[in-house]
Amino acid sequence: MKVKPELFVNRELSWLEFNQRVMDEAADTTVPLLERLRFLAITASNLDEFFMVRVGSLRTAIRRGDPGVDPSGLNANEQLQAVSERIHRMVEDMYRIYLEQVEPELTRIGIKRRHVTEFTQQQSDFVEQLFEEQISAILTPIAIHNPDSFPLLMGRTINVAVQLAPAANEEAFRFAVIPFGQSDLRFLTLPSDGTHEFVLGEDVIALLVQRFFPGEQIVSTVPFRITRNADLSVREEDGTDLLAEMEDVLEERKDSFCVRLEISDQVTMPMLTFLKKLLKVRSRDVYVLPGPAGFGDLMRLADLPGGEQYVYPRWKPRTPVGIDPGQSMFEAISQGDKLLYHPYQSFDPVIRLIEEAAADPDVVAIKQTLYRTSRNSPIVAALKRAAEHGKNVTVIVELKARFDEARNIEWAKQLELAGVQVIYGVRGLKTHAKACVVVRREPQGFRRYCHFGTGNYNEATAGLYTDVSYFTANEELGQDVISWFNATTGFSQLQQFQQIDSAPIGLRERLLELIEFETSRARNNLEAEINAKFNSLVDPGIIKALYTASKAGVKIRLNVRGICCLRPGVAGLSENIEVISIIDRFLEHARVFHFLHGGDDQVLISSADIMPRNLDRRVELLVPILDDDCKQIAIELLENCMRDTVKARRILPDGSYEKPSPDPDTAYRSQQESQRLAIEAEESAFEAKRRMFVPLEPN
Repeated sequence: MKVKPELFVNRELSWLEFNQRVMDEAADTTVPLLERLRFLAITASNLDEFFMVRVGSLRTAIRRGDPGVDPSGLNANEQLQAVSERIHRMVEDMYRIYLEQVEPELTRIGIKRRHVTEFTQQQSDFVEQLFEEQISAILTPIAIHNPDSFPLLMGRTINVAVQLAPAANEEAFRFAVIPFGQSDLRFLTLPSDGTHEFVLGEDVIALLVQRFFPGEQIVSTVPFRITRNADLSVREEDGTDLLAEMEDVLEERKDSFCVRLEISDQVTMPMLTFLKKLLKVRSRDVYVLPGPAGFGDLMRLADLPGGEQYVYPRWKPRTPVGIDPGQSMFEAISQGDKLLYHPYQSFDPVIRLIEEAAADPDVVAIKQTLYRTSRNSPIVAALKRAAEHGKNVTVIVELKARFDEARNIEWAKQLELAGVQVIYGVRGLKTHAKACVVVRREPQGFRRYCHFGTGNYNEATAGLYTDVSYFTANEELGQDVISWFNATTGFSQLQQFQQIDSAPIGLRERLLELIEFETSRARNNLEAEINAKFNSLVDPGIIKALYTASKAGVKIRLNVRGICCLRPGVAGLSENIEVISIIDRFLEHARVFHFLHGGDDQVLISSADIMPRNLDRRVELLVPILDDDCKQIAIELLENCMRDTVKARRILPDGSYEKPSPDPDTAYRSQQESQRLAIEAEESAFEAKRRMFVPLEPN
């Protein structure tokens, strides 16, 4: 497709603006202190993944001599340069926020980082003993005699580089590295009176490094951290053992090329020159830091016990209306479709459906997708029990779920041992759809109970991400999802379904069809409107269709949490498009679409974001909400987000954003409102039940 660069924001720079919005929460003094620390850690962890995947991909393109440009008109080298400049500014902001704002406040509440020059005698004695008994036994210094002998260093872990004076009759400095690897020596708790004081492991090494090198003159010690490329793809030619290939990819990541070097600003020039040469990094890949590297590790400080007054009040997901905790999920779904909004409403019904299916003697089959799961997943445990009870269980486990590959490989092996039929995704595609169908034998015949979601089957992230669950026993949806599973796990082509649509064939076309319907109505001076929320808007084809709709007069309101390559509010192009991005306590993750459709509201949920990878290179689902009450819940959900005046940033035509300046009297925070509505609905249902008199039937 031919594109015009002036119509699109670069996706990498747009993502970095999203990460800046995350960091804004760390600078916001109205956010509880430990939550601010958590947002800093999230910002840093996000950057880690960005370097591993996106920067790694750009570096690979440059190495291959790829001359291609992105829709914004930038080639890989131009993107890399722009990204580097933006991240260097971001890192400066991150350390300024931490060192000038957050760290002093942490010290005030009793969470204090001690520098080695500040030790009390008790702390000094403690560290000496710790070094002798543990640190010196666990860590191993490695002398570097030449580049070929450079040790394999793990990415995203702390190392201490040591510069030694030249040997006798030599002029060149000598160097050694002390890798921390996966040892738990980063944060060392110190004895203190009623406060939490700690010292960083690298500071202890700097203090006592001479003991690793007796008789040597130490010139300097400096902590550093590297990030390696993780943009490695599996080869899926005919006959490939996908599981074995994924295990190979995990091994390859350990020694892939370095995409970033983070190092203390105390580094000497000879040390920096040596490390740059050894790691083969350019100056733009080096980040000289005024504080500790690896801010993502600070997350453990945010989770320290006793900090309850410095975090958001604990949120307990509420019991969804229409799903009684003592009621069978099959009975609840039989009484009508249910649409839940997590984490405001509990994720337990999703788990209960699968657990009840595993134990129910009338259930004959379960088909499910698994993309990302928790470490001790109750859903995986239930699927194993179901197979052990003789039910026909089929699970599509996506081995290529980035950074969860190792866990998914282990789950796949365990499920197979339990008798589950495991399918390792689809060759050449990632299976990102979220669906489960339970086939149950009932007096009227076989019935299909379905769950469709916008998020993963992961009870841990369901407490942190906003996602939608849709339960239904609708016959057409049940037939569709069974056909979809059979086509996905077999050799058959994805077909024309009655209700659902699936990527890579059908989903894009359905969205374009719905956008075109609104465009056509607007051209005929009829009411036309599109409201939607999703995580990323990148696809040029969909963006062009939205531009066309806007020029025709369609009112378009979008809640795009992350990347947005569309330029909203441009005269003559997108003046009818409004885009906001909500960054708040919970991660906005639901994908929900509402097309006015001439009053016949078309409401759909999806596992897919609006990106080429989702629409063209993944197996995704787009599922219509057929129940009128559920439709209304989804429409109100979208409206609630668009009303936000506290946490909703407005995206500007150049891809930057505008912070809200809410009137205290009319301030509206959508996530708090969702919490209030969930509490209100639960209490109303309880009150209605309390007032209901149920007669006892005679024996």
